[in-house]
Amino acid sequence: MSLAVTLSRAQEGVSAPQVMVEVHLSGGLPGTNIVGLPEAAVREARDRVRVAIQNTAFEYPNRRVTVNLAPAELPKDGGRFDLAIALGILAAGNQVPREKLDDCEFLGELALSGALRGVSGVLPALLRARARGRKVVVPRANAAEAALIPDADVRVADTLAEVCGWLRGGQDLAPPVGAEIAVDATYGPDLIDVRGQRQARRALEIAATGGHHLLLMGPPGTGKTMLAERLPGVLPPLTESEALESCAILSVAGQDVDPARWRRRAFRAPHHTASAVALVGGGSQPRPGEISLAHNGVLFLDELPEFSRHVLEVLREPLESGSIVISRALRQSTFPAQFQLVAAMNPCPCGYAGDSRNRCQCTPDQIQRYRARISGPLLDRIDMCVDVPRQPLTELGAKRGAHDEDSATVRARVVKARHQALVRAGRSNAEISTRELERDCALGPAERAWFEGALERLGLSARAYHRTLRVARTIADLDGGAAALDRVHLAEALQYRRF
Repeated sequence: MSLAVTLSRAQEGVSAPQVMVEVHLSGGLPGTNIVGLPEAAVREARDRVRVAIQNTAFEYPNRRVTVNLAPAELPKDGGRFDLAIALGILAAGNQVPREKLDDCEFLGELALSGALRGVSGVLPALLRARARGRKVVVPRANAAEAALIPDADVRVADTLAEVCGWLRGGQDLAPPVGAEIAVDATYGPDLIDVRGQRQARRALEIAATGGHHLLLMGPPGTGKTMLAERLPGVLPPLTESEALESCAILSVAGQDVDPARWRRRAFRAPHHTASAVALVGGGSQPRPGEISLAHNGVLFLDELPEFSRHVLEVLREPLESGSIVISRALRQSTFPAQFQLVAAMNPCPCGYAGDSRNRCQCTPDQIQRYRARISGPLLDRIDMCVDVPRQPLTELGAKRGAHDEDSATVRARVVKARHQALVRAGRSNAEISTRELERDCALGPAERAWFEGALERLGLSARAYHRTLRVARTIADLDGGAAALDRVHLAEALQYRRF
């Protein structure tokens, strides 16, 4: 029978649906036809595969070759199917044994010489293949990614000839060997570099503990960016599953995965000229944007009012849902976007409103228009706003005090408080539902009346009510994990709602 089937995986968002590569040899005029909704790069595989087979000293069939990529309704793109197509053609021509192909999946692009080139999106494919209990053959260029999953049965190869020799019972293919994993998974800028700014440091610790979104407001040069860059260092280390999720997004985006840094939380800081597509993802073949690349990490937007209004508004949905859905005519891709937003802005166009030296020359109307560039619905989704004032030079040159702690000390408190939240509610404060929040906050009648009155005076929404409760619950966890919230916790949480 001149029919052979090999297995591969497509790329659709951060998933990797299975693709069956069916190859049939028949009579008629010699030629190769690829069907199954292939994009241009897949259609061109017929020429790459033919020359690669010939240069590997195998015989390309002088018959009609039909290659079907199933399921037919799934769009296929890229050169990731080259290896599977080549092996299917060789198996259909009885040049490699068909039975060896049944429990193995193949990924890789072929050079004309028969060498294997790396492809993007390998990590999601390996995770799906591991769940099915199959072997996977990948190019050596993807060995570093493959080595991140030690319990997956992965083999690496340099050429088509090596894979064919292995299938014919020759030398075994080696497993992937990656770089040594970094011991310090939370390496990064240290909080001890920040002098003064006690309130901002406190806000940073609260945000790290509860997973809250934070807005830093202050004149230029006061350390807003410096504080934001140190947030990943005080967050708890990524778990293995979280790290694999983040690396899978990098793999889909075609970015290199550094095994020595794979347990670090992402810190993404796009420029304010970034487009909406760059921020949330998109394109004719949907790719993840900055919010997905910041999954399980921090997205920092410096000079927030300088971003286009349209660009900022696209953040509203993922800030609530933790994911982004990109729809196209033929496909719909969902990318995770569970990021922590940290934004920074000046208080006015010149940056010196409220400065003690009266350097600000902006009129009230100019300040109002400047701040109005950020919509109310977006501000409503930001949990905390903190002033970052100018520090006196004597503070910068003074000896470090007890409050000038390093990231490791702060991180230990954050981990402890997060553990208390997990024990109490079964999840972090940023993720508990409204009903769970009402139960866990346990406000007494007097505290509830006082809190609701304060919210009414500030004109806050129901969303702000629940977000402020979450911040207060985080403060209570940091201060010892009190079962009920008191006015001290609520008052501190309310001061961060003054935008």
